[in-house]
Amino acid sequence: MPTSMPTFIHFRTPGILIFGMVMAPCGWVLDLTATVAPNWRTVNNIPNEAQDVFLQQGIWDICRASTTSRAILCNQPDKPYFNEQIIEIAQAMMVASLILTLIGLAVAIPGVRCWRERPNWTVVGLGGLLIFCSGVLTIIPIAWYTHILTNITAASTDIRVGYCIVLGYIGGIMEVLGGFVMFIGICRCCGGKNRSERVVKDTGRSNRNTSPPRRITVPSMTSRAPSSASSVPYSKDSFDQPDFPRPVPRASSKASSYAAQPYDADL
Repeated sequence: MPTSMPTFIHFRTPGILIFGMVMAPCGWVLDLTATVAPNWRTVNNIPNEAQDVFLQQGIWDICRASTTSRAILCNQPDKPYFNEQIIEIAQAMMVASLILTLIGLAVAIPGVRCWRERPNWTVVGLGGLLIFCSGVLTIIPIAWYTHILTNITAASTDIRVGYCIVLGYIGGIMEVLGGFVMFIGICRCCGGKNRSERVVKDTGRSNRNTSPPRRITVPSMTSRAPSSASSVPYSKDSFDQPDFPRPVPRASSKASSYAAQPYDADL
């Protein structure tokens, strides 16, 4: 007796939600690195210092390093640098961006549950809006710092951009894009195609449409009708009663010879 295969129902998560939920954490990691790492800019050719010595300045710490040595000395004092207005603003906005991203992810995750028939687009849109704002909070201080890079107090005029600026830009843009695509799921633009919600049923069998085998009927020899295309008409009775005369079988010559010659017993 055939047993029925179990049916599993999978609710496909829309692509815009997958894109947003991947971009937001990646951007958060880059923003965290840009916040804590002391390399927003690099100051070279410092007076009264060796030629290979340079300073790595961030928004929380300043480190002293050398091109000829791997030793790095952090917690370098520089009160004029930390008293700059951009440093205080960057500290507050970068920390607020990190916290806001975590809140946005915590709000969006319950709405993106793939085991539900439809995502909660209102909750997801609110989470995407928070993530979008966190990306903006990251880009503003980094862009401001880059704009006045050479105007901030420094011990030398040989100033270069640090890697934290690059990581901060990339992380902020990723959060802006991820939050934006999650937020647009609230509106049914393009006739609702942007949501792309589908329910896929998995029965454990192949989804190919296999056509049934072609049935071929072989005609029986006894029930075969006479072909209308045949040039010689015939029927079943024509085999039993032929139209041509059959030859009469001739008597055996040996039997006739016996009948023609009498034996002695007959006399």
